[in-house]
Amino acid sequence: MKVLVLFYSTYGHVYRLAQAIAEGAREVPGVDAVIRRVPETLPPSVIDAMGATEAQKAFAGVPVAVVDDLADAGAIVFGTPTRFGNMAGQMRQFLDATGGLWVQGTLVGKVGSVFTSSATQHGGQESTILSFHTTLLHHGMVIVGLPYAFAGQMRIDEVTGGSPYGASTIAGGQGERLPSENELAGARFQGEHTAKIASRLVK
Repeated sequence: MKVLVLFYSTYGHVYRLAQAIAEGAREVPGVDAVIRRVPETLPPSVIDAMGATEAQKAFAGVPVAVVDDLADAGAIVFGTPTRFGNMAGQMRQFLDATGGLWVQGTLVGKVGSVFTSSATQHGGQESTILSFHTTLLHHGMVIVGLPYAFAGQMRIDEVTGGSPYGASTIAGGQGERLPSENELAGARFQGEHTAKIASRLVK
């Protein structure tokens, strides 16, 4: 069974979580986890002005997804940075092109899960994931989050991302903070948890 980890990232934080999600999914026997990125919609000059050109070289070699990639997967884990409490426009544009899949009911019964990143601790992580769920429900997907079985999201000894809705990280105002080991552990847990549930549904 294939788990598709589909992401958009500006400074690489969501990409790092995507790698951890895939690592967790691969812990489940019989699961093949693949990582794809949605197409960039900003011109290189804007990305350069944002100071993201160098950071994006880390995932420049990741293949760009096409809509049909979603049809081939048994589970899809979506990753996006927050944009005013919602998904990034690049992810929104990609999902807006999935009308053909919706008409055919292609994603009905498939597992969907979401993870995110924000600049600040309360930068819209939960609202981004919850509002993302609306699209998945319209496609008839079975939503999986990050349960409290991952005890790392209950920590109070450090500032950390992660909620019952999905893994997340805090990037800092200039993208200077990288995902912590606890946040990456949450992403790995979510990837494995999603893959396990999808495998049971496929069987």
